[in-house]
Amino acid sequence: MAVAGSWTEVFEMSAAVGAGGTPLMAVGAAIRRSEPIAITSNRMKRAESLSSSAPSIPNPFPELCSPSKSPVTMATLAAPSSDKHLVKVFGEDNYGRSLWVGSSATARDVCRMLVQTAHCSDEENWALLELHPALGLERCLEDHETVLEVQASWPLKGDTRLVFCKNYAKYEFFRKPTLFFPTSMISDSSDVSRGMTPSQLIQNLLQSGTCPEIQGFLHIKEPNRKSWKRVYFFLRRSGLYCSTKGSSKEPRHLQYVADLQDLNVYNVVNARKLYAAPSDFTFCIKPSKTPVRLQDLKILCADNEQTRTCWTSAFRLFKYGKQLQCNYQRSKSSRRSLDGTNLGDGKAKSEASLVAMDFSGNAGGRVIQNPTEARSAEREEGQAWRRREALRCSLPNLSTASRQSAVHVTQPWFHGGVSRKEAQRLIEKQGLVDGMFLIRESQQHVQCFVLSLCYQLSTKHYLIIPCEDGGRKYLTMDDGATLFMDLLQLVEFHQVNRGILPVCLKHPCVCVAL
Repeated sequence: MAVAGSWTEVFEMSAAVGAGGTPLMAVGAAIRRSEPIAITSNRMKRAESLSSSAPSIPNPFPELCSPSKSPVTMATLAAPSSDKHLVKVFGEDNYGRSLWVGSSATARDVCRMLVQTAHCSDEENWALLELHPALGLERCLEDHETVLEVQASWPLKGDTRLVFCKNYAKYEFFRKPTLFFPTSMISDSSDVSRGMTPSQLIQNLLQSGTCPEIQGFLHIKEPNRKSWKRVYFFLRRSGLYCSTKGSSKEPRHLQYVADLQDLNVYNVVNARKLYAAPSDFTFCIKPSKTPVRLQDLKILCADNEQTRTCWTSAFRLFKYGKQLQCNYQRSKSSRRSLDGTNLGDGKAKSEASLVAMDFSGNAGGRVIQNPTEARSAEREEGQAWRRREALRCSLPNLSTASRQSAVHVTQPWFHGGVSRKEAQRLIEKQGLVDGMFLIRESQQHVQCFVLSLCYQLSTKHYLIIPCEDGGRKYLTMDDGATLFMDLLQLVEFHQVNRGILPVCLKHPCVCVAL
């Protein structure tokens, strides 16, 4: 029977009689109700004493337990720590790798982690590429940029991604400033009028982490229209300006376009198809803190690759200034520690150790100082190499045909049957530096190959044709003057000897896979 509220037991009997007639309680005596008493078990005391003296044992399978005693899936597991965030980076084969990074991790830190986890060669030429496939935009993150801050400006639903790739041209303008900043694009300034040449101005400014004022014509896409307009632009420390009257620099003719501190510069891929651009040398600028939207893009188009590279490099220098100089010095110091040497700018370890030598005399070798004599010695060495290879090919146990058909397939510089445009795209993506190369199958000539080589910010293509000499098959690029048994020998020869090429082969264009 359930009773609500407080209650008291009352006996109406005069006396409670127990068994045998013994009175239990007198009438009118105060009734005291029993109350619960906390009883401490000796077992609990022993457990508490053991837990206080013995160290706690961690649960070896935390994923199998949860407060609600419900199964926990791997997707709902928490990060290793509150400061860690999951970042997914893709390789050039479109396969991704996820890794936990700190909230302050920079692009350089993420590249270091990927170099270790993917077992890549530890060089300072790795980079993270911010890619927007739908809009055809891409840019290389600076080494000091925070990855999570970059991702915060991405749209929630989109195909934006980070790509791990090679980039040999991140700081190439520090090594060859006159190539990246032509004299015709340097604006007149007081330093030049005082007698300083443009090349001296560029050297002094780059050493201090700044950039000269840039000027020139660019095509700009008019907003909400497919048409393009040719406008004269000026890039200064205070921002980007355009002239409303030809190439006039008068303040009343200058119109403010953008603030350099609040924008990022991107290269535009497939600009002719996506934006009906007048040329393929297209780039764009957009606010760095806002999501990528088509209406916020200012799309610009240059007449050639050197002009586009000059503008994009100047944007980077004006925005980051001394920070880029610090990044460059840090990359040089890391490279020196890896190579164990202290070489000057623009010289690799192997390149600095190669000199023309003459061993014909009795007094030992001598260094050839005369450039004409050095080129003659190079030709003689090439002919001697050809004779030695021809003698080696005459051995009866050598299968030349099988080597020609298979030796190049496993090489990282061989890219199969990619098109001419795609080869240029691959080289451009990994940096327009002298000596960047790849070899591909020719799409116009059967059984022929093409060597695509970067030189002075442009890609040149050299046809490799098969020929026969003495009943054996060879490959040549100079109409039979120099013969090679296979593509591997051709590459190894031109990595040391320039031959008919404008520069030796230095950096193979490889496809990075994670």
